[in-house]
Amino acid sequence: MPTNLVSEEREDGVALIRLSSDNPLNPLTDELVDALVASLGRADADPGVRAVVITGSAKAFAAGANVKAMVPLGYSDAFQKDYIGRNWDAIRQVRKPVVAAVSGYALGGGCELAMMCDIVLAAESAVFGQPEVTLGIIPGAGGTQRLPRAVGKSLAMWMCLTGESITAAEAHRSGLVARVVPDGEVVHAAQQTARAIARHSLPVVMAIKEAVNRSFESSLNEGLLFERRLFHAGFALHDQKEGITAFTERRGPTFTDR
Repeated sequence: MPTNLVSEEREDGVALIRLSSDNPLNPLTDELVDALVASLGRADADPGVRAVVITGSAKAFAAGANVKAMVPLGYSDAFQKDYIGRNWDAIRQVRKPVVAAVSGYALGGGCELAMMCDIVLAAESAVFGQPEVTLGIIPGAGGTQRLPRAVGKSLAMWMCLTGESITAAEAHRSGLVARVVPDGEVVHAAQQTARAIARHSLPVVMAIKEAVNRSFESSLNEGLLFERRLFHAGFALHDQKEGITAFTERRGPTFTDR
């Protein structure tokens, strides 16, 4: 069941998960991330859900981790409890496509959470940044790893080493976000994107997500081999036969996820 830290909606095969902390900046406390992970797990296991949208408030997608919780921690505490990794790592295990709808601030952990999603849509006023250096720490949920893959080394270095932020337009030009939409429309746009994904065969969509993610983890030759094997495996799917037959018969396909 949803908690007061996140809210959940289901419509047209899309799960909308909204970070709904009492603080509109949505600081990513351990409790909030636990609630988000649980919500994502429910969506991933729900056969009626085919794609997921994560969003926050109009003021902030999420404006970073809970800095106050770090104050009493020493190295031994952080290491033994696997602070951040304990629950954050579960987010990238979600197999269904996840779309981030970002309004306002996406800073620190908020930027890292957005980058864990498969597609990022941003409102015009959205701001992205990794300001951890200003606190005397480094990013801990992928900021130094996913950001260079998204925007390139130079811009990632600039953001991480200066703590400066970039606008939604700059994020779009650099490849961090897929689309920029007017303020107030980003959740609707993300739901439209998720519905477009949900119309397709779920096993095929999941395979595509897996293959694209594999491209960041392997050499080109290994990635191409992985892609080819998934392509060959698709010939065992009823949906592959239906899609090709529908194309030759000049009609829309009826996918049954098998």
